[in-house]
Amino acid sequence: MGRITKEKLRRKLRYYMVKGFRNRNIYPMLYPAFWHQIGSDYGSITEELYFTARPNPGAGIGHQMANWIAGYWFAKEFGLKFAHIPFSSQTWEDFLGFGQGETAVSELKRKGYRIVRLPLFDEFNPKEMNRIRTIICSYSGKKVIFLTEQDQFYQAQYGVMKEIQDKFYGASARKEDHLIYQKEAYNIAVHVRRGDIIQKKGANDPNLTMRYQENEYFVNALKTVFDYLKDRNNIHIYLFSQGKEEQFQEFRQFPNLHYCLEMGAQESFLHMVYADALITSKSSFSYKPALLNNGIKFCPKNFWHDYPDSPQWILLDENGNI
Repeated sequence: MGRITKEKLRRKLRYYMVKGFRNRNIYPMLYPAFWHQIGSDYGSITEELYFTARPNPGAGIGHQMANWIAGYWFAKEFGLKFAHIPFSSQTWEDFLGFGQGETAVSELKRKGYRIVRLPLFDEFNPKEMNRIRTIICSYSGKKVIFLTEQDQFYQAQYGVMKEIQDKFYGASARKEDHLIYQKEAYNIAVHVRRGDIIQKKGANDPNLTMRYQENEYFVNALKTVFDYLKDRNNIHIYLFSQGKEEQFQEFRQFPNLHYCLEMGAQESFLHMVYADALITSKSSFSYKPALLNNGIKFCPKNFWHDYPDSPQWILLDENGNI
């Protein structure tokens, strides 16, 4: 227990360090990697070099997936090989299949590799990106795994959509999948984010405010979907959220409505992946299934991650209209 407490304290101290210095010129200088580049003999990127990101152990699965995806993407962006750090839950690890076919950081450490932590960088800032490339090149020929700072942001998460789909659909866990959908029906999944937002609502937290959407938004979104699917028959709606049915009375106007309010997180995630049409909320928990879903996705345009330019992705305004 002491070790776990010490690790949490270390992460908390690092969090405050980054938060306090991120927007100051001195920030990158707090990392030994910054000083390593000064006076180094630069070479080309070599096969010994790896890149990784740690799924935030204190975050939800959507957030952890964003971390992992960022590591996977930036490994390609910098021309490095990717090293895998497992999710905090082995159950999710197996469910997603993200570790399959990847070299684990723990395995590389046993082979003499060491971790070099990188400062946070803005992917749209050429100066910061060049700094990271310079740091990487200064370690040419060495057994190094570059570790991003916690929660390194990558906006267009769909950049590795095909790769994560291959992992998910190829995972052995798919043999255990069970759906409550009717095979002959056209199944619409709706994710209404509530849980964490409702619990903290009233705290005047702008991060929560930007994520909250009224029931009216999803009712309008459903009407938009029905209009879009006007030639479809036998449509069934599955509402994934938290709370009691009386908190979602507005949805009773729709036929073939199924409340999935007590369903577990992993089962809800699975159903969103396999829905014929998915209405997402401002949440990584439904955005990530959307990346894996092969059907039509109806998503809020105002979101912190990007969407593919594809007819399968339909963006909605703040009122739930196309």
